[in-house]
Amino acid sequence: MEWIKGNAMKNIRLSTGHLTAAMLGLLLTSGTATAQRDSAQDLRKQQMTQIPICAKKLGTISVVEPEGARNWWSGQQLPAPSKLIKVFVNKSRCFTLVDRGSGMDAAMRERALGSSGELRVRSNVGKGQIKAADYVLVPDLISQNSNAAGGGVGGLLGGLVGGRAGAVIGGLNFSRKTADVVLTVTDVRSSEQVAMAEGSAKKNDIGFRGAGALFGGLGLGVAGVGGYANTEIGQVVTMAYLQAYTDLVGQLGGLPENASATAPHQAVTMSRAGRLLANSKGTGKPIRMLDAGMMLYPTGTRDGMMWEVEDELGNKGWVSSSLLELSK
Repeated sequence: MEWIKGNAMKNIRLSTGHLTAAMLGLLLTSGTATAQRDSAQDLRKQQMTQIPICAKKLGTISVVEPEGARNWWSGQQLPAPSKLIKVFVNKSRCFTLVDRGSGMDAAMRERALGSSGELRVRSNVGKGQIKAADYVLVPDLISQNSNAAGGGVGGLLGGLVGGRAGAVIGGLNFSRKTADVVLTVTDVRSSEQVAMAEGSAKKNDIGFRGAGALFGGLGLGVAGVGGYANTEIGQVVTMAYLQAYTDLVGQLGGLPENASATAPHQAVTMSRAGRLLANSKGTGKPIRMLDAGMMLYPTGTRDGMMWEVEDELGNKGWVSSSLLELSK
């Protein structure tokens, strides 16, 4: 009996040992899974704060605020969103950024000084030097409230809506710390909207315990838009716009390297009367007479001084470039 009792107790101890090992293994597995999940979340947060880098320029771009924008940012002690987007553009190296704001105003004042003769000789400031923008990028908010003024994406849609004045405006909810934004890119030459990307973020997406280190990597403070890194609503807006910008860059990967060369040719105007010829040699009967001031559309084909053009009726022929000037 004692032998049986001893063996029984031994078996119980063995079973207990196996159970403890199993429980320990389960806990270790659970801990590993939790660590992997936390690691994946950390990685996602890091990726969210990484600005995409382009191997080549996609063109020249200017960043402007939408028409009729309500400066909601001033009430949050934030710079205009266009300044935040300019940081993305500069750091991504996807576009050559041209200034159409205060920098442009200062440049035009310098040119005014030059044209009045006030600048020194050989200052080399004058007409024909400003780089043209291929595209215009507009940061905006998305209106998701049916009570908001307006309908659609254009402008800063919405006004003060909701139960608490100032709690919700357009695509921002200040109390819940959420943001829904949109970026649009328009071709300057054709006025075509070539890309649109939306972004959304909320406070829970970011994990504010580690937000300081994550947003520090964006260099927003050095760029003069530190409010977007130092405040909760600023961080949410930053993440929403960064998501939209990352998507936008992916959409624009197929843009031509030389936007000006691939755009339709600029219209020309007859500086004086002439003839629309059947060929570039000027032989044969003219297709029609062309009056001074008539607008023509080059096809891009040239033969020396002769340009192939079309008139507004669809007639195609040749005319001497000495008779043409760019339409204004």
